[in-house]
Amino acid sequence: MRLIQLTHSTYGRRVGIVEEPKIVLLNKTITSTYALFNDIINSKQPHLSTINALKTNESLSYDEIYQSRNGFKILAPIDCPDPMHCVVSGTGLTHKASAENREKMNQQQKDATLTDSMKMYLMGEEGGKPEGNNIGVQPEWFYKGSGLNLKGHGDPLQVPNYGNDGGEEPEFAGVYLISAKGIPHRIGFVQGNEFSDHVMEKKNYLYLAPSKLRMCSVGPELVLDAEFNSIPGTVKIFRQGNELWSKDIKTGEAVMAHSLANLEHHHFKYDQHRIPGQLHVHYFGTGAFSFGENIKLEDGDEMSISFQNMGRPLVNPLKVDGAKETLVRVNALK
Repeated sequence: MRLIQLTHSTYGRRVGIVEEPKIVLLNKTITSTYALFNDIINSKQPHLSTINALKTNESLSYDEIYQSRNGFKILAPIDCPDPMHCVVSGTGLTHKASAENREKMNQQQKDATLTDSMKMYLMGEEGGKPEGNNIGVQPEWFYKGSGLNLKGHGDPLQVPNYGNDGGEEPEFAGVYLISAKGIPHRIGFVQGNEFSDHVMEKKNYLYLAPSKLRMCSVGPELVLDAEFNSIPGTVKIFRQGNELWSKDIKTGEAVMAHSLANLEHHHFKYDQHRIPGQLHVHYFGTGAFSFGENIKLEDGDEMSISFQNMGRPLVNPLKVDGAKETLVRVNALK
């Protein structure tokens, strides 16, 4: 089952089930997937049957919505009423190709010494898929920001005036909601663009943290019953309507150094990640991105990400803030 969130200047917000080539709308009282799953989790009702019972006879053409022809706009497939109650984060160095790209960026001289990035990836290969109830090795973890940074299909992803660059990272992301009792629940998976500043990161690997504090996107659909084993996909860059670059990619446990359970444990072991009502969108890493092949994105370029059985491609244009960076001053209390 795949859910989508829409908004319209006249009809407001709606939630629908994707049944290609249509979107079947849920009861008009359902205006948020966040609220829907909050109710389902806290009432302990079966989620698929509960959602199916909310279907109406209203349907819309997905083609018209996807092509922005009928006034409806696609939102991120889940969002939070209070964006500061949403944690957007990710796990890096989970795919070998990602570790190799990071190795190239971090290595300062041509010798046989492994960088910390490759060492961390290899730690995952050795201990990232523990058996039984054992706890595996801890992965790299990074913070993307609050729900304010989370965008949907069609939204521009901005290179801020203090940024050095902006580039796509095609990934799967898990969507989680914390119950009233503080228990994390995985709602499903989404396609994601974990947009980052690779030029800043390349200057020094200690700049990884600020290079990740950027807008990112998910969608257009929230998939409730996706498998997380071996998922092929494609990432493409378009410039002025023409394909500039593309790459076949693959994600999922079969091609990752860590198991999903291990990644989830190391994210939710923190008490501050189990606050009732908290929403989490967590990226699981990537295996290819255009920056790794010396492509610099420009203002107006479109980034397209598509994974098998995850719905229509997630497409976002790149927007460069060309304004000069200005000093932010802090007022001291007197």
